[in-house]
Parts: sequence; structure tokens; C-alpha cells
Amino acid sequence: MDRTVVRLRGIDASYEGERSATLRGIDLSVNEGELLAIVGPNGAGKTTLLDVIDGLLPASSGEVSVFGEPMSTGSHRLRRRIGYLPQDLFFSPSTPYLVRDVVLMARFGGLRPFTFVGRADREAVGEALAAVGLVDLAGRPIGRLSGGQQRKALLARALAQRAALLLLDEPTANLDPEANADVERLVVALKEELSSTALVVSHEVGYLRERADRIVTIVEGRILSDRLGKGGG
Repeated sequence: MDRTVVRLRGIDASYEGERSATLRGIDLSVNEGELLAIVGPNGAGKTTLLDVIDGLLPASSGEVSVFGEPMSTGSHRLRRRIGYLPQDLFFSPSTPYLVRDVVLMARFGGLRPFTFVGRADREAVGEALAAVGLVDLAGRPIGRLSGGQQRKALLARALAQRAALLLLDEPTANLDPEANADVERLVVALKEELSSTALVVSHEVGYLRERADRIVTIVEGRILSDRLGKGGG
């Protein structure tokens, strides 16, 4: 039985207006249940790689498949199975949405036309908030939370979504050391709770990288190394 969740073959990709490809000749396979740490210098192509996998950026050449199906910018059904946390997603203090409503948004993709959020959806949100320790802040505007609390809320959204594939771009970006360590441990626990596959972009050598099954290093748009981490034996 093929356990491959993500498969990239000969991928070149770049954003509009760039003169040369950001990713060049990328070959990568990720198996079900793996925790993959993606490392490398700024501008190496790590975020671009996640955007290609999620179908946000089309590859200019090569093949992308997720869950055994071709991924494209129109693959909405596939993307509902992916929890994506962008690096720069933080909410300004004036953002009015309540924490519970931000987490509840994860359930919308699974609703059929002309149906409404039900008891099961709200229970999933409550369980997700409890898992990340934000039950007491569920009724607070998300813009009033600290950076670390906002990241936890977004991880709760992935948990409520029951995402089979997590793509996390610097989940600890711009956090103080205590919040950094807290979120790193939460990412690992979330991945294990969901029995998900996770690709995590990480700059720092910390708990996440220590627990990774594999560590992929990207430099100048190419995979420089792909090696087992401590979590992979």
C-alpha cells in the first residue's frame, strides 16, 4: 500500500515577475505520519515549496500530487484536507472576530450547500480550544491576544478541521522564547493527536527539529540534503 501523502517530481516554480525560478528541480516524497522539518536560509524557497504543495502557486514544470491526486490551484476538495499556517498571519488589535469564530471557520469547508454549523461543529471547536488551552479566551477578539496565543488559536483551527496534512510556515515566528517553546510542543502534540503528516518550516534548532522524522535543507531553490532526524530513528 502506497503511504505517500506528498509527491513532487521535477518541480520548478516562481512567483509572477521573478526572472528566475525560486524552486529548481525539486524531487520530494513525504509519507503518511511523517514530521518533516524544512530548513534553509531566508529566500531559499521554503515558503514557495509549501505554496506549491497547497496549490496556491502553480509549478511551471513538473508534477505535484497530494493524497495520490494531482494538485492544482483549483483543487478545492484536496485543500480542505490541508491545514496551512502562513508565517505572516497575525491579527491586528482592531480585528473584531472572536477566537471561537476563527476556529469555527475550519468547519465551513465540510458543510454541504444550504446547511449550517451544527452541534458537532461547535463541539469540535470546543475540543480544539481545550487542546491548546484557550477555552477561557474563546469569547475574546483574536486581535486582543498575544502573538503566541494567536498562533495557538490558528493551530486549534487546524485541529478542528481534522486536517490530514499540516503545512506550517514558521509557526513560532516573532514569538518570545517561552511562547516559542510552548507552540513548538503544541505543534508536535497536534500532529500526533491528528495522526497527520506535517511539513514545518523552521529556522531555529529546537524541540520541533529534535522531534522531526526527517530534515530537508533547501538552498537557492534546490534540496541540498534530505536526512533522517532523531524522530525518524
